[in-house]
Amino acid sequence: MKNLEYNRNKAVEYAKKWAYSRNPQYYNFDNIGGDCTNFVSQCIYNGANVMNYTKDFGWYYINANNKSPSWSGVEYLYNFLINNKQQGPYGKNVSIEEIELGDVAQLSFDGNKFAHTLLITYIGETKESLDKIKIASHTFDSYNKKISDYLFRNIRFIHIEGVRKY
Repeated sequence: MKNLEYNRNKAVEYAKKWAYSRNPQYYNFDNIGGDCTNFVSQCIYNGANVMNYTKDFGWYYINANNKSPSWSGVEYLYNFLINNKQQGPYGKNVSIEEIELGDVAQLSFDGNKFAHTLLITYIGETKESLDKIKIASHTFDSYNKKISDYLFRNIRFIHIEGVRKY
């Protein structure tokens, strides 16, 4: 298995292109639970260019009826990225100081369940402030929106460490 670099710039470029519209190659999940994780998966895929077709536990999209739970589900994406030892992107939980462009943030609005996935598109000179970190998102469509503009109770960051390919 080869270790490949995650192309952060390509992920962010994709986010910029599609933040306020929908790529017709992918189903729009806005009306059935939200499109945020689907959108972030598209961004990650643009930077990784490798899917993992393992049934149920992989990370892939063929069409709206043939995709992994991790492609469009907040917790499932988190679990895939953090635990993936096979093909595809993989990452780890990190503090705000360790994030980079193209990484993922997830928000919990009630303090318990994480319910919104964001792609990090800009980091100011000081990472310690949420005012200096900007994101792209679907469902609540945005590009270069400050994370601090959201009202949330908990946040976690996933640093994409790389991509594995057979």
